[in-house]
Amino acid sequence: MEAQITSRYDGTIKKINYDVDDMAAVGAPLMDIEVDDHDDPTANDTKPSSFPIEEVNSAGSVQILEKLDAVTEQIASPSTPAPATQHRSQSESSTPKNCGTMLPSVRHLLQQHNIDLSEVTGTGKGGRVLKEDVQKHLAAKSPSHGSTGIQQTRTTTPPEDVIVPLTPVQNQMYQSMTQSLSIPHFLYTQTVDVTDLTSLRKQFLSNPKALAQLTANGAKKLSPLPFIIKALSQAVTKYPTLNSSLVHETGAKPQLALKRSHNIGIAMDTPKGLVVPVVKNVQGHSIISLAAEIERLSALARDGRLSPDSMKGATMLVSNIGSIGGQVVAPIILSPMVMILAVGRSQKVPAFETGEDGTRQLIEKEQAVFSWSADHRVLDGATVARCAEEMAFWLKNANMMGLSVV
Repeated sequence: MEAQITSRYDGTIKKINYDVDDMAAVGAPLMDIEVDDHDDPTANDTKPSSFPIEEVNSAGSVQILEKLDAVTEQIASPSTPAPATQHRSQSESSTPKNCGTMLPSVRHLLQQHNIDLSEVTGTGKGGRVLKEDVQKHLAAKSPSHGSTGIQQTRTTTPPEDVIVPLTPVQNQMYQSMTQSLSIPHFLYTQTVDVTDLTSLRKQFLSNPKALAQLTANGAKKLSPLPFIIKALSQAVTKYPTLNSSLVHETGAKPQLALKRSHNIGIAMDTPKGLVVPVVKNVQGHSIISLAAEIERLSALARDGRLSPDSMKGATMLVSNIGSIGGQVVAPIILSPMVMILAVGRSQKVPAFETGEDGTRQLIEKEQAVFSWSADHRVLDGATVARCAEEMAFWLKNANMMGLSVV
């Protein structure tokens, strides 16, 4: 294995102190080098080196004290060597100017890329140039960093915002929701068992006579929504304060108007935005007639043909947000009403049921989360909870309502 040991000075080798394959002693000189007078290392040295690399005697010969494993980061403060003489070898004549004291790898890197040492800013001890300094210098000169490089960072102008007016539907929603900010909401959620409801719908849709009855009333399908608003109507019959509106005229004490008609508004998503058509007098409808009325209003909403009268007079609101997604929501009350109900998407879950013999067995149930928002100025949590329980009872026992219940 060959190793190159460099010297800071030019000169002539006068004596080699070891033969081939000899073991050199640590710290002992390998050879004697005679240098020119102007290359005298003592001429420009103003500070003694803390880790001397060469030792110069009075005769002008240099004893090299470098070790193979000593060419490391621990090197004396750099000194500027004298200019090269006619004795400089061919390889050293191509070395960049002012290389000074540095590692051979750094010297080689400078030679390889033809870099003048004066162009590189050293960050090592005493301003010594390190390999990393040369690499940074090379990177700074690359086309991607240069001012004339082909590939430069492109500065793009951010797109301008577009101001558009609110649509008529959005403008109405803006006004009503701004008014709703004055209502102190509280949220009540409940998980409702809709297993029997789904089973009843499947039985009905598989019966040809039942389907004929549905079609005769102008309906094409039987969704859970008619059952939900019918169950709500039956629940508020028992708890009428949820089907009311707050009356607070200027200068008069606030009053509560209990509504006799159950006019339930249904929030619908349409291509033009959110609309709320109203199913009037739900308490007088059957499940099948409710299905037909909901389909009629849905078709008008999709086509943008809802009349103003069909969106007035709501005493309660229902949002079937679960048909799109989501389970728990916090719906916003629309003044002057005092409550709104949002129905989440149903999902099948495992549940335990106690049989007639007292044993518990694991079964599959379908559940949905019902989220109630109520006006806390007139409704308390206990009243809302009892009304929610009453509604959940009818949905859990949907077969008790009957499809033609009035």
